[in-house]
Amino acid sequence: MLHEVNFQSFNERDEVHAWIYVPAAKPKGIVQVIHGFGEHSRRYFHMIVKFMDAGYIVAADDHVGHGKTAVENDTWGDWGDKGFHTMMEDEHKLKELVCEKYPGLPYFLFGHSMGSFIVRDYAAKYGEGLAGITICGTAGVFRGAKDVAAALEKAVADGRGKESDAEFAGNLLGWMCERCGDVKIGNEWICADPYVQRDHAEDPFDAFTRPTTNQSMLYFTQMMNAITGEEWAKKVPANLPIYNIGGDQDPVGEYGKGIYEVTNWLCQTGHTVRTKVYSGYRHEIHNYSAIKDEVEAGIIEFMDGIAVSV
Repeated sequence: MLHEVNFQSFNERDEVHAWIYVPAAKPKGIVQVIHGFGEHSRRYFHMIVKFMDAGYIVAADDHVGHGKTAVENDTWGDWGDKGFHTMMEDEHKLKELVCEKYPGLPYFLFGHSMGSFIVRDYAAKYGEGLAGITICGTAGVFRGAKDVAAALEKAVADGRGKESDAEFAGNLLGWMCERCGDVKIGNEWICADPYVQRDHAEDPFDAFTRPTTNQSMLYFTQMMNAITGEEWAKKVPANLPIYNIGGDQDPVGEYGKGIYEVTNWLCQTGHTVRTKVYSGYRHEIHNYSAIKDEVEAGIIEFMDGIAVSV
């Protein structure tokens, strides 16, 4: 069964487009899939089907400025004017809608890349309502973000918030193909598979070639800052189960270093974290044909271990 649901964004401007996928079996839990920067939720369809086959209801939306939400609201790359918590608050609204339809089930979040940032922000505010979280392709201290944030703050203060200056995205993200060898498209850092690269670049619901406003890029850097260090980790409930996964050739996770930074911040503040790093793989470990079944099985095993005891 598929529910299509729309709801008012926290930004008070956009209508967010979302979907609830329900398996044809008694559900054991719910998992909300939260996509990353510049993409959309249907890039996770393989994972969504695997989660459904494992007995989970799956919820997913397209963030403001992204995917179908951007298409229907004509707001590509513009997250609105309500700050960097907007996407996190939208995910909370979706969770409330899902729980109204399917109450009483253990609730999990999965977030990839920027989606993992949103999950971490969510856990710091609403973590008590979750059974567990999986963060995938996450970042520790993101290279260059502090300097780019300062430049973006100035641009926004100068009245250029709704403009899109490519230099800011270039300074923040332009280095990420440094280990990719022959770069032809510019997105090779996401996955070594050329078919995944082309699918990402040519997908009309992806924002690969679309600019992001300076204000929204500032929100992106502010989101990163809010989930950095033990100060963030202390806000996450100490009893929340956490699964932290990524590839050791992922520049977002600083080639493994950032993944372990996040785990260490959490461990140093009393959390228990299960961490798995896949050797030889770039950012989208869930899109490699060689390991995506293994990646998804690991997430399902993590959730099953909690759902059966709830």
